[in-house]
Amino acid sequence: MTRDQNLGVPVSNATTLDLPFPPRSNPNQASVAQRHRDWLLRHEGLAVTIALPAYEKWDVPRLAAFTSPDSAADDLVLAADLLGFYFLFDDRFDSDLGRSPARVAEMCARLTGLLHGNGPEPGARTAVEQAFADLWERSVRGMSPRWLARSAYNWEWYFACHPAEAAGRLTGRLPDRESYLALRRGTAAMETLFDMVERLNRFELPQEVLHHPAFRRMRQLAADIPSFTNDVHSYAQELARGDVANIVMIVREELGSTPDEAAVEVMREAQTMVDRFVELSSEVPEICDLLGLAPAARQAACRYVDGLAAWIAGYHRWEIDTGRYAH
Repeated sequence: MTRDQNLGVPVSNATTLDLPFPPRSNPNQASVAQRHRDWLLRHEGLAVTIALPAYEKWDVPRLAAFTSPDSAADDLVLAADLLGFYFLFDDRFDSDLGRSPARVAEMCARLTGLLHGNGPEPGARTAVEQAFADLWERSVRGMSPRWLARSAYNWEWYFACHPAEAAGRLTGRLPDRESYLALRRGTAAMETLFDMVERLNRFELPQEVLHHPAFRRMRQLAADIPSFTNDVHSYAQELARGDVANIVMIVREELGSTPDEAAVEVMREAQTMVDRFVELSSEVPEICDLLGLAPAARQAACRYVDGLAAWIAGYHRWEIDTGRYAH
């Protein structure tokens, strides 16, 4: 691993995981790209920090195809549009807005209102609110009230963590690991994405499966693995703009090490999480037997685990060479 001599940041093509489940790509990817571009143009006010040609180098439809390999074409378009929203919404806080917790809180409260039917009226919505209202309306189609309530809670969690992240930028202090995880698990939005595993593949998990300890643990691992590897790939950018919620920075402080050594340790921890995910996934057939699941519920359980694995493998494959994290 080499190092940028000016910033002391890790720069490496060797930051990869050993995954026993290689990424698969959705065959509808090519047809989705133009539809996703059209959606961005309809919501052009969503992107305030990047021009469309630069955004297209991120290849968001490719990420959607990797992480939703079995979704139908229309659902894959929704997946791409959602991913575009996450990235562009997150990037808004790279500006002065990201250092104004009160302004961030107001923005996020208005978005949360859209989840509960008391948000801004259509004529009074900002570009971000218009885009999110469109995504939310498309996401809930055909889903049960139980799924809707869970997804709304997870979106609220995602939005509500951004003011705390803005406050962290003001202090400039590194959080400890526990505090980092509490914040990162919200701002990473992975629970909302895992809800969409069901929506994009047209099934719902029985509650006894969703909340089974092994499934909860697999979901947490599948959320933390991309967060850890993402922090390695985005370290240079986040260091340069003064962000502090990055696990490489925290491990560097814990170990008193160089950024290179910290990045290696973070990837080692991520690999350990991958190995544990694989172990837990091997227990799924027995869990289904013990729960006495009907065939349809058993199939849903297996599809959900496949969806989590697709997220781990697909995101990792995409982040290695996307233009989003080019130094």
